[in-house]
Amino acid sequence: MKTAMLTHADCLTHVTPEGHPERVARLEHVLHTLEPLEVNRVTAPMAADDDILRIHPESYLDGLRRALPADGQVALDGDTWMSPGTLNAAYRGAGAAVRAVDMVLGGEAPNAFAAVRPPGHHAETETPMGFCLFGNAALAAKHALDHHGLSRVAVVDFDVHHGNGTQDLLWDEQRALLITSQQIPLFPGTGRANETGAYDTILNIPLPPGSDGALMRQEYQDKAFPRLRAFAPELIIISAGFDAHVDDPLANLEWQTEDFAWVTAELCKLADELCDGRVVSTLEGGYDLHALSASVLAHVQELMKAAK
Repeated sequence: MKTAMLTHADCLTHVTPEGHPERVARLEHVLHTLEPLEVNRVTAPMAADDDILRIHPESYLDGLRRALPADGQVALDGDTWMSPGTLNAAYRGAGAAVRAVDMVLGGEAPNAFAAVRPPGHHAETETPMGFCLFGNAALAAKHALDHHGLSRVAVVDFDVHHGNGTQDLLWDEQRALLITSQQIPLFPGTGRANETGAYDTILNIPLPPGSDGALMRQEYQDKAFPRLRAFAPELIIISAGFDAHVDDPLANLEWQTEDFAWVTAELCKLADELCDGRVVSTLEGGYDLHALSASVLAHVQELMKAAK
């Protein structure tokens, strides 16, 4: 079986203001770069409201619907914008996460990558922020736990910005282990090592500005991988952000493309060891178009290698 890649043209209809880093061109470049790959291309469905309600309350959905503009763009905060196509894009991103879990746990694909936008890991329970509306990775975890009846799911987030939304959404979920590495200090200001969740199921790995892939690899080998083995998840979900790349304009880490390949390959090896290779990945950040495309390509190629 082949790696599944889930996407939808609706994800290109979320339009941000001129000069905004989270722009349509991000996904256009990713899809163009992945076009030659022999993956199982799947049309991302719309998430149902019942899916979204696993992590966000009805009042949150109502607020987003009220804010949706008929034309032009509206700011939810200084970073997070909506255009007429934004909600459809967000529902496709959430739907891709849900469908990817269904495919991997149902034996339709060994692993899966959701090539979607807007990203998700900053969206808190009742607060859109950091370009994000729905917590796609947390939703994937809750869907696996509640709908498929898994006992343990792990989320690994290597975006350069802390996944404060995923942390908020999974803080009280003892069935989910969240491991997240991020530059500290940096937006959103969370992600310290002492933030461990209600059940000690959150591991934050702060990385200093200017640090490179060598430090990341050591930290993952020393901290992240032992925690994953001890937790023994039945599914690994990756919040795949690529803005720790040395060329990214929004942060100050110095990872290279091969570092993203390495961490992906190592997570796939652990998935083989712990959960029959079952991995679901969803796109988060990455704002230099060339670095993003090259790093996503390396990420998906490692998923494909693991699928064989």
